[in-house]
Amino acid sequence: MTTRALLPTWSEWKPAFRAPGTDLLSGLVVALVALPLALGFGISSGLGAAAGLATAIVAGALAAVFGGSRFQVSGPTGAMTVVLVPIMAEHGTSGVLTVGLMAGIVLVALAFAGVGRAVRFMPAPVIEGFTAGIAVVIALQQFPGALGVSGAEGEKVWQSAFDAVRRFVDDPHWTAPATALVVAAVILIGGRYLPKLPFALVTVVVSTVIASVADLDLARVGAIPAGLPAPSLSFFHLDEVTALLLPALAVAALAALESLLSATAADAMAVGTRNDPDRELFGQGLANIAAPLFGGVPATGAIARTAVNVRSGARTRLAALTHAVVLAGIVYFVSELVSDIPIAALAGVLLATTVRMVEAASLAAIARASRGDGVVMALTFVVTVAFDLVTAVVIGIGFALVLAVRAIAREATLDKVPLDESDHLGEEYALLRDHIVAYRIDGPLFFAAAHRFLLELTDVADVKVVILRMSRITALDTTGALVLKDAIRKLEHRHITVLLSGLRADHRARLAAMGALPASGEDAVFPDTGAAITYARRLLPTTRRPIR
Repeated sequence: MTTRALLPTWSEWKPAFRAPGTDLLSGLVVALVALPLALGFGISSGLGAAAGLATAIVAGALAAVFGGSRFQVSGPTGAMTVVLVPIMAEHGTSGVLTVGLMAGIVLVALAFAGVGRAVRFMPAPVIEGFTAGIAVVIALQQFPGALGVSGAEGEKVWQSAFDAVRRFVDDPHWTAPATALVVAAVILIGGRYLPKLPFALVTVVVSTVIASVADLDLARVGAIPAGLPAPSLSFFHLDEVTALLLPALAVAALAALESLLSATAADAMAVGTRNDPDRELFGQGLANIAAPLFGGVPATGAIARTAVNVRSGARTRLAALTHAVVLAGIVYFVSELVSDIPIAALAGVLLATTVRMVEAASLAAIARASRGDGVVMALTFVVTVAFDLVTAVVIGIGFALVLAVRAIAREATLDKVPLDESDHLGEEYALLRDHIVAYRIDGPLFFAAAHRFLLELTDVADVKVVILRMSRITALDTTGALVLKDAIRKLEHRHITVLLSGLRADHRARLAAMGALPASGEDAVFPDTGAAITYARRLLPTTRRPIR
C-alpha cells in the first residue's frame, strides 16, 4: 500500500463544500450525543473527563480527515475502556498514554501492509449479529441515565443495567424515564414522517429548557473542564516499551476490529457507500498517535455516534469533522450551557438510535436463508451482549469457518466412472469391467474431506488396477496428501496397482515431497486417463478370459 493511496483527496471534500448544511447539522447533533459519552468514558478509563474530551476532539478530527469512511465518528468507547482499566491499574497514566501511542504506530503499519482489506471477508451473519448485539449493549448502557440512577454496579453492561432497574424499582422517580421515553418516541415517530428535521437536536434543546425552567430533578451533564492540555511527550518512557508491548497490541487489535466493523455497519445503514478499510486503519493510527500527546486515551470508530451521524443525514466526512470542532468549541466557549443538558434526554437519543441501528429485515432474511448462518448470527449477538466485542467476533468467525469447511468438505466426491472401451474386443470389455476401475476425485481433497475419501477408496474389491483421475481436484493440502498416501499403500498391500492421471504440477510436487506417489513412482503418473488405461491393459495380459 502506497502513502498516496492512504491520503485524502480533494474529490472527497467537494460535495461537502458545495452543500455543507446537512453535514454541519449532523455534526452538531453527533457532538451533543458524543459529549457525555466522552466525559463518561474518560472517567471510566481512570484518566478523567478531560482525557475523554481530548480523545473525542483530537482523534475525532484526524480520523474524520484521514479515515476510510465518510460516516465514521471516532472517540473513546466502552469496549476500549474495559481494556484500559487494567493497564491503568498496573502502569498508571503514563502507561495508558504510551499504549495508545504504540497502538497508533501498529495501526499505521497494518494500513501500509494492507491488512484492512481482510474485513471484506467477514461473514455477513457475524456483522449482522455484531451490529444487533452492539445496539443492545448501547441500549443497556443507557438504563442508569434513563432511569435517573447513579452508581449502578456490575462488571458487564447487562449487570449494571439490571442493578439500575433494581434500584429504580426500590425507589422509583418517573421524571427521568419519562424524559428518555418521550425524547426517543419523538425522534422515532418524527423521523419516520419528517426525516429531514433534526429531531434529536430539537428534543435535547427542548428538554433542557423545560428541565431548567421547571427545575426538574434530573441529573445533568455537569461541569466541563475548560480547554485542552498542551501537547507533550513527557509521558513516554523507553524503559516501559517492552512491558507495554502486549497491551499495545491488544489495544491496536481492538481499535482495528471495532473501527472496521463500525465502518462496515455504517455502510450497511447508508445507501451506495463503501469504506476503504486500509485508509480507516491509517486514520485511526494517526488519531491514536496524536491523542496521547494531548492527554487522550486510545480511540476507535464508535458505532453509536457513527449511527447517529448516518441517521441524522450526514453525506460526507465534514459531519464527523464538525463533531470534533463543535466539541472543541463547547470546551472553550459554552461549557456552562451544555452542563445543564439532562442525561436522561441524551439517553433517549441513544435509545432511539439503537432501534434504528437494527435492520430487522436483514436479520430475518439471514435466519431464513440458512440454519447455520442463523446460528452464527445468534451466537455472535449473544456473546457480544454477554461478554465483549472481540470475543464475539472471534467465536462468530470461528463457528462460521467450521460451517464453511464442513460445506466445502461435502463438495469433495469420489465417483466411480466408466472407462472408454470403444476400441477393445469383446473379451477385453469383460476384462476391464472386472479388473480395472477408475475413480474421479472432484473438489478439494483437504483435512475435512480426506478421511471420508480414504474409507471410500480402500473399500474397493475384486480389482487389479485402480486409476485415480486427479484433474478435478481443486485443492490438496498436507493432510489430503498423507491420507492419499495411506490409501495407496493399503491398496498396494492388497496387490492392487494404483495409477494416477491428470495430476496438476503443484499437486504432483506435493505428493512427491510427502512420499505419497505409488510404489512405482513417476512411472505410475500419466497425463491423461487414456494413457493410464493403455498401461493398465499391458499389466494384465495373462488374465485374459477366453471368448465363449
